Amino acid sequence: MSKLNIDHVTIAGNGLEILRARFGEIGLDAHYGGVHSNRITHMALLGFDDGSYIELISTIESGLESPWWHQHIVQDAGPCAWAVQVGDIGREAERIASLGMAVRGPTYHQRERPDGKLIEWDLAFPGAHEPGWKLPFLIADRTPRALRVQPSPSVSGRELVGVSRVILGVNDLSQSSSLFMHLYAWAAPEMEEDRTFGARLAAFPDQPVILAQPLGPNWLQKRLDMLGESPCGYLIGSRDWNTSVEKRNLINAQRWFQQDVAWFDPAHLGEIRLGVMCP
Repeated sequence: MSKLNIDHVTIAGNGLEILRARFGEIGLDAHYGGVHSNRITHMALLGFDDGSYIELISTIESGLESPWWHQHIVQDAGPCAWAVQVGDIGREAERIASLGMAVRGPTYHQRERPDGKLIEWDLAFPGAHEPGWKLPFLIADRTPRALRVQPSPSVSGRELVGVSRVILGVNDLSQSSSLFMHLYAWAAPEMEEDRTFGARLAAFPDQPVILAQPLGPNWLQKRLDMLGESPCGYLIGSRDWNTSVEKRNLINAQRWFQQDVAWFDPAHLGEIRLGVMCP
């Protein structure tokens, strides 16, 4: 069984400073990370103590066409991709390809930080969809990972420890579950229904992904129709549930798969679904 380790998740919007301001309003200050090697997109990041991070991304100028996640950017759609960290990216790409899944890469990528330091890494992309839409893309650092991400002051040493779960919007729970079980030799998922979230959910034991199929013609179905199968929300892990709920003004507290879940108010985040999970 392959245990996936979230490297980072990405949130797209039609203005990076707008995204940063939204996150700053809820106490999650993301620092500017620089321009990508495509010279079209730039990013800010919120780094957690466990090494994972949230990447905020947009185009440098309005009207530019991003090579990745363009529709998510121009439609201010929020969650758009997830990445997992691997040791030997070439070997993992070959393993996935041997199971009948198309894989692009590994390919070289880099970003220059505002202080001029060059960060380098390799990426590989399983599946025919855009990077990280349904299946996570793979990432392996060439330069020290500490150059790419450090814990952000707004969360370092506090109760929020890292990105815990990616919530994937899917059209068919059974079909999508079978895909992950095939590629990663996972056990069958547990199933639940959450009418507040508007989805039937599938969670794989000890894995960082939850599948969400819409219950009807709701926000999630509209998102799937507009953007296709891709992340629709993220959950951050907390080591102190009471502190998270009280200090961060979380709403709609509930239980998902025997774990506490509550949400930052989407009205403060441009309707982005970002929550907190505690064992």
